[in-house]
Amino acid sequence: MELPEKIRRRLDDFSRNVLFDESWNQSPTKGTDTFSTHEKRVLSSLQLQMSLYFNMWFFPWWWICETVMLHLKYPALTDYYKFILVTILIMMTLIEASRLFLGYAGNLHEKVPELAGFWLLSILLQFPLILFQLFNEAILIQPLERGVHMVLAIFILTQVLSGFVALRDMVRYTQSQFHLQQFEF
Repeated sequence: MELPEKIRRRLDDFSRNVLFDESWNQSPTKGTDTFSTHEKRVLSSLQLQMSLYFNMWFFPWWWICETVMLHLKYPALTDYYKFILVTILIMMTLIEASRLFLGYAGNLHEKVPELAGFWLLSILLQFPLILFQLFNEAILIQPLERGVHMVLAIFILTQVLSGFVALRDMVRYTQSQFHLQQFEF
């Protein structure tokens, strides 16, 4: 039993295009500026990705320093600051893990909801918490704490700024693709 000619031709074209992409074997001509025939703009932000990568390696060191400093100054703190600092440490640990995951997923996979969640967690929760720990003198800030808090605050600030730019570009591109799809039908 043979396939009809029309179906055979479509399967042949499909297999040739999908399985054997000949655009990789051809040398680029003078008239083409693109690398491949499929033009898809890369929307991932290199600055954001680098900041997330370095933050991922810095955060365990921040956590160790913060835990050791909290253990050393715990007897000298008042009761409500003991509760506040332990709560902040637990909250920041949980938020930072989910924030970094959302940042990676949103940036690398170019997903707007994940990147928006990352940006909101950064600006609404993580940044105020780190600023509280950096500038509140009543929690008996030690020099090591001040140093690691400054580095983490700089990471978060750069991620907020570069995340905003990446999110804005992704939303604009998605919006333009949506408008183009309306005219295809």
